Amino acid sequence: MGWRIGLIDSGADGVPVVAAARFGADGGRGAAGDDPTGHGTRIAHVIAQGRPGLGFVLAQVFGSGQPTSAAAIAAALDWCRGEGANLLHLSLGLAADRAPLAAAIARAAAAGCLVVAATPARGPAVYPAAYEGVIRATGDARCAADEISHLATATFGGCVRTGAPGPGGQGASVGAAAVSRALVGWVAPGSGYGEAVRALAARARYDGPERRGPATPDDGGSP
Repeated sequence: MGWRIGLIDSGADGVPVVAAARFGADGGRGAAGDDPTGHGTRIAHVIAQGRPGLGFVLAQVFGSGQPTSAAAIAAALDWCRGEGANLLHLSLGLAADRAPLAAAIARAAAAGCLVVAATPARGPAVYPAAYEGVIRATGDARCAADEISHLATATFGGCVRTGAPGPGGQGASVGAAAVSRALVGWVAPGSGYGEAVRALAARARYDGPERRGPATPDDGGSP
């Protein structure tokens, strides 16, 4: 089987969909709808650009004006895995550690799924990016479309300039999608976490953090 992307976001329009479901704040599952915000659509198109043959498992966990929860994300992670996703992508982050989310990430890792999650370029850690076994990803203004940077042991930066449809800014969300795009192009499905991290690091265009000035309101460092 090729790469099957479990996209945990607001949904996505215009990409090949294997399965789709919506998850409420309590973790309950229902029927999926169209992407209400465009954020997930933008992320999906960044990942899919130049990567034919991808299939998306769409888990809608937030919508227009609707915050998500650890319970919703945890349920979405388990469901995507059950639908055959071998890469779980989260261009989002929660401020606090939550046991159900940590447990779902551990189950995904134990099942051999790779997890890519957005992390701010600066500031406090977010979850699930802060958990062990997660490939952390953010935006890096140095990177062109086909480049990534190796910022720390399992932390990578990706291009934030994209013509993909939908909103999403130019920060960690889009950079994380660029890292997932690199991953599915450079690493074989079924590769383990360590192998994936080594492959990304070996092909990174830049090694070490970019030099940045003081934060500004449009810094774009948050997922």
